[in-house]
This record gives sequence, C-alpha cells and structure tokens, in this order.
Amino acid sequence: MAMIETINLTKKYGELVALNNLNLTINDGDCFGFIGPNGAGKTTTIKILATLLKPTWGEARIDGKVIGYQNPLIRPIIGYVPDFMGAYDDMVVSEYLEFFAACYGLHGNQRMTVVRDVLDLTDLAHKANAEVNGLSRGMSQRLSIARVLLHDPKVLLLDEPASGLDPRARIEIRELLKELRRMGKTIVISSHILHELAELCNTVGIIEQGELVFSGSVDEIMSRASMGKVVHIIVDERLEEAAQLLATINGITKVDVTAINGRPRIDVTIDLDSGLMVSELPNRLITKGFRVASLQEEQVNLETAFMRLTKGLVS
Repeated sequence: MAMIETINLTKKYGELVALNNLNLTINDGDCFGFIGPNGAGKTTTIKILATLLKPTWGEARIDGKVIGYQNPLIRPIIGYVPDFMGAYDDMVVSEYLEFFAACYGLHGNQRMTVVRDVLDLTDLAHKANAEVNGLSRGMSQRLSIARVLLHDPKVLLLDEPASGLDPRARIEIRELLKELRRMGKTIVISSHILHELAELCNTVGIIEQGELVFSGSVDEIMSRASMGKVVHIIVDERLEEAAQLLATINGITKVDVTAINGRPRIDVTIDLDSGLMVSELPNRLITKGFRVASLQEEQVNLETAFMRLTKGLVS
C-alpha cells in the first residue's frame, strides 16, 4: 500500500523551478533513499512532505491524506528531522523530550514512560541529564530522532541525518534507522553517503535539477546503471598498442587509457549482450606478446550508478 505519493509535484521560487512534476510512490514500510546533488530539490520535497512548504501545483499525499488540505491529520503521523537541530539553551535532554511530549498531548505517567522508552531506543539514557546545547553532533542527531519518535509516527522524514558526523556516529545512526525500519516505520532519508543508503534502503530515487531521474529498488538502479561491464587492465609495457588491440575485439564498445595512483591502465567496456567473457581478455593479450600485470572487473555500486545516471546539474 502506498504511504507517500506525489503527483506532478512542482515548486517554484519566482523563475527558479526547484521541483518539476515530481511523481513518487513510497510504500508502507519502505526505507526510501533520496539522492541528488546539492540544490537538486531533495530538501524542498521533504519540507513539502513535512507540511512546511506549499507546492506551487501538483499534489502530495501521506497515508491517503492530501498535504495542504489535511495537514492537521497528517502532522500526528509524521516525524521530521532537519539536517541541523535548533538547540534549547539551559535545557537538559530529559526536559527537552518532556517539553515536546507535552506538546504532543502526553501527560503524567504516560509522558514519563514514553520519554524513558525513546531514550532507551536511541541509546541516550546516559545523557538524560546532559545539557542539550553541550551535546556532540552525533548525540544531537540522536536526540532529534528521539524527539520525533515521542508520538510514534508512521512516517519519518530525515534530511541528511548523517551530515557532519564522524564514522562512529554515522554507524550508530545507521543501526538506529535499521531498528526503526524493523519496527515498521516508513522512512524517507536524503543523504550524500551513498554506500550507507545502499545498505539501509530497499528503494531509492535520484533527483537532478528538480526532476526525478530514477525511482525503484536498489537492484533496479544497479541494473539500469550497468550499461556495460567495465574491466580495468594493467599491462607492463606497450600500453597504447594493447589498447588498440582490445579495441578490435568484437563485444568491446569502449577503450580508454587512464591512470590510477600514477600508474597507467586500460579501461574496457564490454557490451552485456555480446557474450564476450572477461576471462578471454588476458588470453588475447598474452597471445600477442603482452604481459598482463592485473585485470579487475569494476563492481557497480550505488555511487557508480549515481555517477552514471546523473550529470551533476542543479536547479
């Protein structure tokens, strides 16, 4: 069942088109990774879904409710985590959470129980009496997530939650998000740390210049990006001659001579439908007198898929 839908969602700032007819479907329980260069429209989309911005035209729905017309019904079922949390001076962590729990209508023993539960879930119990404005960036992000869990929302909207975190804090946030997904939350997360999205998300969307380039499963994006099998070859000598030989082989669509760490290499692209096997390439070179120092097939991951499917454009 679709939990989030956008239909021709468009947002303009004067003449600037931040979003251009965005059509997305995110199902209940999905963890959706939103990918795109800075200025592509990710934050604008998330703010519209969080009911903080009105679209210029088009429609967005959460759990069947229309943003802009049914916001009072939408806000209780969503939790929005911006990229930076505003600190509250002179508040400690437990007071901060109790304040927001009261805003959500939780009182008495129920409020104390919920605050204790989210502190345990986000591994912040040991920071309950620490001042909010003295927390590290990683702890602040965990507190921001704890805050939006107080009312047990169905949907979490996270804008760059791992931005600026050290490696340990990123791992801790990732494990927390995995646990929230296991709890059945629908999660939308924008990030530039693509290998972590591949590990966390089951669906992804790539946005560029306000337009959706791709939306689907991680496996589908890998398949679409695999326009050819890329093989890196290093020979001991006669590099240009080896490249010319490889270019004559049926099934090879592209040959580039590049350098990695100062060492020249040949990058070969093989047509996936040609039937040419990677294992044939060393034999072709060796029979012509070339000495092959190394041969490695490039693995397509979310980062290489992103680079192949985008041009780095912004709105």
